[in-house]
Amino acid sequence: KMPVNLPVPSQTDYAAIDARSGNIPYIYPKTEKGVELDLHPGSELHERIKQAVIRRAQDSYNIMKRKHADWNLVDQTLTAYIPLDEKEKALKARDPRKPVSIVVPYTYATMETLLTYLVTAFLDLPMFRYEGVTSDDTVGAIMLEKVIELQTIKNKVGLALHTQFRDGLAYGFGVACPIWGEQWGFKTERQPDGTKLRTRKRLFEGNRLENIDPYLYLPDITVPIHKVQEGEFVGYIDRTNYMSLLEMEAQNPNDFFNVRYLKGISGTSSWFGTEQSARDKRQNISTRTLDIHSSSNPVDVVWMYMKIVPSDVDWQLGDSEIPEKWLFGIAADQFVIFAKPLGLDHDMFPVAIFAPDFDGYSVCPISRLELIYGMQNVLDFLFSSHVTNIRKAINDMLIVDPFLINMEDLKDPEPGKLIRMRRAAWGRGVKDAVAQLQVNDITRTHVSQDAPHVIDLMQRTSGAVDSLMGIMRSSGERRSATEARGSRSSALSRIAKTAKICSMMSMYDLAYMFASHTQQLMSQPIYVSTMGRYQQELMEEYGQEKGMKVDPSQIDINYDTVIHDGTVEIGERAESWATLFQILASQPAVGAGFDMVRVFKHLARMLGAKNVNEFIQKGGGVNIQAMQTQEVLNQAKQGKLTPIGGQGGIEGD
Repeated sequence: KMPVNLPVPSQTDYAAIDARSGNIPYIYPKTEKGVELDLHPGSELHERIKQAVIRRAQDSYNIMKRKHADWNLVDQTLTAYIPLDEKEKALKARDPRKPVSIVVPYTYATMETLLTYLVTAFLDLPMFRYEGVTSDDTVGAIMLEKVIELQTIKNKVGLALHTQFRDGLAYGFGVACPIWGEQWGFKTERQPDGTKLRTRKRLFEGNRLENIDPYLYLPDITVPIHKVQEGEFVGYIDRTNYMSLLEMEAQNPNDFFNVRYLKGISGTSSWFGTEQSARDKRQNISTRTLDIHSSSNPVDVVWMYMKIVPSDVDWQLGDSEIPEKWLFGIAADQFVIFAKPLGLDHDMFPVAIFAPDFDGYSVCPISRLELIYGMQNVLDFLFSSHVTNIRKAINDMLIVDPFLINMEDLKDPEPGKLIRMRRAAWGRGVKDAVAQLQVNDITRTHVSQDAPHVIDLMQRTSGAVDSLMGIMRSSGERRSATEARGSRSSALSRIAKTAKICSMMSMYDLAYMFASHTQQLMSQPIYVSTMGRYQQELMEEYGQEKGMKVDPSQIDINYDTVIHDGTVEIGERAESWATLFQILASQPAVGAGFDMVRVFKHLARMLGAKNVNEFIQKGGGVNIQAMQTQEVLNQAKQGKLTPIGGQGGIEGD
């Protein structure tokens, strides 16, 4: 395919824009030495930044666009819809009840099975876990985990992770950006004199997770998909609107600028944001086909994280000669609305990639659903051809002598019809006037024999076998319980591999960046719940049962990120753990070497208990230890042991 050639960005008629909107006054960002940057639209620096961003976006788009056609095919398999040809359109127009070609939703079922495992593995609270490096950091790490857990709940991080997992399975990679966000609103407070004062305040601050549509992702094509941090840039197109940008400019006047130049101009879409997805084509809906005179004011913004040397002659944005990470925003491919160093402590591009089937080298790997697309196509053909043959067979296919039969009577589709013979045929009988044409069902094995073989191949390729879908095999010889457990365990291991890749590639980076953002950017105390994990430790430290106040200084500690490896203990393994627990409890010599409470908690979680800590006795409960009878009697005589509920020692020798 030929690369996309874009208009030269400097050809924008800024003189006409200024004449229409006036020379809007802005205070632009300053360098470290306090020199204000000239980022007025049309200035030399403005055009230099714009062209640098657009050039990188174009290079990336020309490569990524080659995958759009393949992704469209996957989108169609996930909508269970095939565009009708002219013959089928005419058929549905005559009788909408008659079946036509369909997509058998087996690819969708496969994706749902894999998604269910990933959701089960990673979306239980807390999603991100931490532990202190030293004993002095232990409590601080617990509070950090509690703060981030609250952020994931309030900002619905689980939904963004679900989208990232889904994109990874459907398109080969899923992209998520951890962003520090603030929620502003109004709060009404009662004054000492009884009056109420309503003021605008920051209601909540914390990490949120934004998804990037793979169709709108602009990576550095010189590095593999999973090595995003080693590239020189990474970007994406954000589809927003004029009012949202105007609101961000009002809330962050030191960061955003030039937004008001967008008012009233035509062509606010990006050249890289043209509608490429087939997700909405079934409904004939496209957010990019909105008329410019509609009630909405959509705007595309190209966001680009870049490594640059500020003092370089190509940039002239500062005096530093060391590469820095900057973020630039170009609205409608015309106006620079954001240009600022990232300044994040972790010094990473705030982007996390999940590519479950990456090969270690490709910038755009083949997805799990792309691998089975050919088989899905065959499966659709088998079902659709069988439907077509049935439709042909159940219709009357007749051989008629029009000299003997009144054809108009024969065409009458209503039941109980009366077919009249022509006058010339009266009295001759009706035996040879009409004959049914014999129809052979050459597709009778398509559904009963061929389709199951194709489905079996799809399962072998994807790993989403019947046992993981909750389907019991109803044909063939009876399987033993051991065979069923072994088959299910092997299938879980295959999917666990995908989950482990997700843990290493995406979840670890997200957990690290969430913690770093919180330590660096959290500006006000927050109340968190002490319930759940580490409840006992927090109660012993602070003596509070339900909630506590966390100050930013309390989480300024050294921590390690603890990430679930993606293994899910489901089903039969709980029985083995229950047996193991009974052995440990009945054999003191063996059980003394294990923490029986933690073993029991693990067993309870495998059986479905979400928060075992809710059932722990306040104050720690009773400390139970296994001791020999004679040792118990000796310590009782010394007054070191007391019966439960009693006041004195144990009587007798």
